[in-house]
Order: sequence, then C-alpha cells, then structure tokens
Amino acid sequence: VQLQASGGGLVQAGDSLTLSCAASERSASLDRFAMGWFRQAPGKEREFVASISAWSGISQAYSDSVKGRFTIYRSNTKNTVYLQMNSLKPEDTAIYYCTGTKRFADSVTSAAKFDEWGQGTQVTVSS
Repeated sequence: VQLQASGGGLVQAGDSLTLSCAASERSASLDRFAMGWFRQAPGKEREFVASISAWSGISQAYSDSVKGRFTIYRSNTKNTVYLQMNSLKPEDTAIYYCTGTKRFADSVTSAAKFDEWGQGTQVTVSS
C-alpha cells in the first residue's frame, strides 16, 4: 500500500495542526495496519513520534517529547490515520512521515518494524 501524508504547513508556536495519512489507492484498506508517525528535522536523525495499533486503534504510543500534546487516532471508515498536534513548539519543526506495518498489530515504536512509508509533509513552527 502507498501512503500519502498531508496537512503540514507553517504555524506559530502554540498553534495546532492535524496531519492526515491515507492510502493512495482507494481499494487499499489500512484497517490491518499498525500505523505510526516519524519526523526528521534538518541535520537530525529520523525519530519516532507516535503510533497506533491496527484495527480498533485501542493502543497508542508516544515519544516523551510529544506526549500530552499530540494525539494519534484512526478512522477506519475514512481509511485515514491522523496526528493531532497541539501546543506546537519550534522544535517540532520537521518533515513528518506516516508509516504502516502489517507484521505487527500493536503500537510499535521502532522504524525497523514499519514497512510502508509515505512521502512526508513539512511542518514548520515559528517562534
């Protein structure tokens, strides 16, 4: 399945933004995929942001840097996974990538466990 991330943009510190991740093919279902978001800032390594388990999405995981500010959730009827980002900080500036895996059903945090990656969407937070 090909993933397509959208919703990035330029915002001010303290603002909110919601990213979306959908399958580029309408016939592809994301229900069975555990999904996640990673980000990569200039000059830094890609880092885990959040993940959600497959099917009902009952389990989520967050990095310490975003816990309490970001929320990952999924809508299986819309075949889309979202990342709600509140209280954004300049250090949240990065390219955000959505990713998915059918090999694991739980909310995984390791990039090595994800197989499908979207093209990324830029989030820039000004101070």
